[in-house]
This record gives sequence, C-alpha cells and structure tokens, in this order.
Amino acid sequence: MARWVVFAAAVTGVAVGLLVGVFDRIVDQEMLERLLHAPLPVQVVLPGLGLFVSVALLRFVGGKATPATTDEYLRAFHGLDARFDGRAFWSRFAASAATLGSGGAVGFEGPSIYFGAGIGHAFGTKVRALLARDDVRLLLVAGAAAGVGAIFRAPATGAVFAIEVPFRNELARRSLLPALVGAASGYLTFVAINGTEPLFPVAGATMVDERDLAGAALVGITCGAGARIFGVLIRWAKGIADRSRYLFVTPVAAAILGLLVLASHAAFDGLALTLGPGLQATEWVFEVETTIWLLVLLGSLRVAATAATVAGGGTGGLFVPLVVQGAITGQAIGMLVGSPNPSLYPVLGIAAFLGAGYRVPLAAVMFVAEATGRPGFVVPGLIAAVFAQLLAGSSSVTAYQRDERLGHVERRTGLPISTALITDVATTHTDATLAELFTEHVALARRRAIPVVGDDRSYHGMVLLDDVLDVDNDRWVDTTVEEVMRTDLETLDPEATIAAALTALSRSVADHLPVADPSGRFYGLVSQESILDLGTLMDRLDTDEGNGRAGS
Repeated sequence: MARWVVFAAAVTGVAVGLLVGVFDRIVDQEMLERLLHAPLPVQVVLPGLGLFVSVALLRFVGGKATPATTDEYLRAFHGLDARFDGRAFWSRFAASAATLGSGGAVGFEGPSIYFGAGIGHAFGTKVRALLARDDVRLLLVAGAAAGVGAIFRAPATGAVFAIEVPFRNELARRSLLPALVGAASGYLTFVAINGTEPLFPVAGATMVDERDLAGAALVGITCGAGARIFGVLIRWAKGIADRSRYLFVTPVAAAILGLLVLASHAAFDGLALTLGPGLQATEWVFEVETTIWLLVLLGSLRVAATAATVAGGGTGGLFVPLVVQGAITGQAIGMLVGSPNPSLYPVLGIAAFLGAGYRVPLAAVMFVAEATGRPGFVVPGLIAAVFAQLLAGSSSVTAYQRDERLGHVERRTGLPISTALITDVATTHTDATLAELFTEHVALARRRAIPVVGDDRSYHGMVLLDDVLDVDNDRWVDTTVEEVMRTDLETLDPEATIAAALTALSRSVADHLPVADPSGRFYGLVSQESILDLGTLMDRLDTDEGNGRAGS
C-alpha cells in the first residue's frame, strides 16, 4: 500500500472530523437540546414537521435521493450505484439535520458515515490518476471510519465498524490501516471542537464473577432474538418508505411520533424519551430505579418511534437505536437475575444488541469499552456478543451486507449492465456491401462482430465475421449487409444485470451481444472482456506483486 494513501486517509479524516463536529455542534447541542427542554406542544409537533422537511429536501433539492445513509456506504463499498454527487450529498446533510434536530428517533452515526464516505469518495475521485482502483475504496472506508470514530468519540470503534459492517462473516481486508488513520484523525479533529467526554459515562464495579458470565450468555441470547425482531421491523419500515407515497405515509408517521411523545410524558414523569437518537433514554436506564414493565414499555415506544421515523422518510442511522434497545434489554435481564452491579447488564446488552443488529460483534464490544469508559466489561461483553450472533442468524438492519467477500466476477454479477457497456461502437448500415464492411471493419480494425444500426440509432441486427467469410469473395461487392446480418441474436435490455449478460453470452454463438431497449434504440455492446474488467484485474495483480515484493 502506497504511503501517500495513508496520508490521504489522514487528510480525509480531518475533513470528516471537521464536518461531523460542526454538524454535531449545530444539530445535537443546539437544535435537539433545545427541543428536549421545549414545551410539550412543540415536542409533539416538531418531529413530524422534521419528517416533512426531510422528505421535501430529498425529493426537490436532492433529485429524489433516498433517505439512506449507512446503506449508501455499503452500496458504494460493494460497487453498486451510490449517490455522492453534490446534489444528493448536501440534500442528505440538510435532511439529516431536519430529522435529527426535530427529534427523529434515529442516530447521528448514519449521516456521519455517509458524510465520511462521501468525502472519501470525492477525494479519491479527484486523485484517481494516482491511485490503484481499489485505493479509491480505501479512502471510502477511511472516511466512514472517521465519521463513526468522530461522532462517538471512539476511534477504534470507528475503524472496526467501517471494515466489519460490509460483510456478515468476515472483515474488509486491506482496509484496516486507512481505517485506523482516518478514524484517529477524524476523532482528534472532532474532539478539538466538541471535547472528549465519553458518550455513556457509567459507574459500577468492573469485577465480574461466574454468575455474571452466565448472565452475559443470557443477555446475549435475549438480545440476539430481540435484534432479529428489530431488524425485521426496520427492513419493513424501509420497504414502506421505498414503495409508498410520502404524501400518505409521512403524515401518518408524524401523527404516530406525536402520540408517542404524549405517551412518554405520561409514563415517564414528563420526559420525552421517544425523541432523538435515544441517549436521554439510555441515561434514564442507567440512572433511574425502575420496574421491568416500565423498561418493556420504554423499549416498545422507542422501537415504534424509530420505525415511524424510518417509514416516514426520516434520514439518520440505526446504531444508537440499537444501543438503546440493548441497554433496556440488559437492564431488564439484570433485574431478573438480581445483579448487584447496576451498570454491568445494560452495557452487556449494548454489546449484544448492537453486535447482532448490525452483525458487528467486534465493533460492538470495542464501542462498549470506548463509549462507556469501562474496559473491564469487555470479557463478558464478548460472551454476550457471541451468543447474540448465534441467535441473530443472518438477520441485519441493512439489506446491503454480504455474507463474505466474493471474487471479482461474482461481485460484478449483480451490477447493472451499464457498468460493462461498450458505448464507443463502430456500426454499419443495412445498405453497405460486404466488401465495404470488410475493408472498413475487418481489414483495418479486425472487428469480428459489427452491429447494424439505422440513422435514428435503431438496432437492426448483427454481422458476424464468420458469416461474411461463408460468402464467396467474388460476391462481396453485390451482397449487402442486410442479407447476411443476424436478427436471431439475443438482445439485452439496458436494465439487465451483468449476470443476465453472462448467461446470454454463454449460450450465444457471438462473443459480443447488442444492448437495446424495447423500442429498438441501440445503446452499445457487451462482451466477456468488458464484463471481466481486465483493468481492475491488472491493478490487483500489480498490488499483489507489490505486496509480495515487500514481504520478500
């Protein structure tokens, strides 16, 4: 890995830390803090108003950008279409501020990851000429790590989360060093603006015994099952947001959020614990003596608030909502087993629920150590996280994680055909003779397949060299392209995937296939070479050889 890539990761981290620091100062410390102390009518109305503003910003300013944040990072990491253009980026910035500043029950880490990934992607694109292809993705990871490390004041958590979340069963290799550098520089820049206080400072003894280790397993089992249910609800809410018209869904979600504020005020002595990411609710769990039934009620209200915010088009993350559910669940288990340590079980719940919800057990345990300031809870936290992973199965709050790293070809199969489309294609027309075609396309350019396209870009067929050679040479001057062109070759739709193109090529006599829409408009050709993307393969070979030399 080039040294300057590490330097670029540090620069990315500083830029991300600065942006996230300013965002946190304005939205959390000014807008949300004032809302939490506002009169009840304001708390009832403002979350719904924030949803309307968020939806309007994404639709009319962002060019119909989606509310996705962490999902956009995962899409970009896996090579899928992700929007980091200026229009989408700044509309999501403003929409996140509207959602979170008005009390939407989602987290700050989603926008922070998106800001970081967007800055890393933009920087990598600017200096693409100096990078191997995979190095652009390294800056994407470094930016995401910086965003998480900054917003949680937890640089190690940021680095581990950024390389752990793309896959359910493995880490993103080659990304660790840029992620660490980006997270560290982002964290240092952020704390220079907003201070170093731990996110969840907790008290209590750090000594654990055999009963606590058994309790950790119970917490893990319970949180794993809970995270699985939570993931189903959130994916359902995302589906509603994707498929529904916001003119109907957003007013319903706004009404639900208002009713939840009223319910929280009635049940929790005037506290609006359904507002915001949930840090106030987590502090309440740690500090207030309560009953199991109130904990169950709080967890239910928080789940409903998060689902309503997501379904209504709110923009934010799910990291902290998972943390809140973990703290509530852990506290309830601790009360059931009669634990003498009031802070241990909520912390174990955080590690288990977060790890299972996002399938990031290492990041979850690291988060517990950094965000709570209690590294002594790491061992039982690991136990809880392991059991939670076993119960969670393949469930996750995001649909864009993959089980494990795929090979180059396998990873490309789900991409749209546009990523392999050859658009700079030489064509011929139906009236051309075979002699003209051979002279122009075969003798000079050695083409073996030539599409036949009209002046209006309409596709008529394909001429294959083998078919031309089957015609006697002395007939070439009198035989037109229309007489030998093939009209039976499969035509691929522009909306098809690489997998569909590979399947069609495997059963075709031609090594190139045309791409045309249902109206017959010609877009270009695809071939096995364009699908394999040999340039990327050569970049990887160069990288592997360089790594081999470095280690010899």
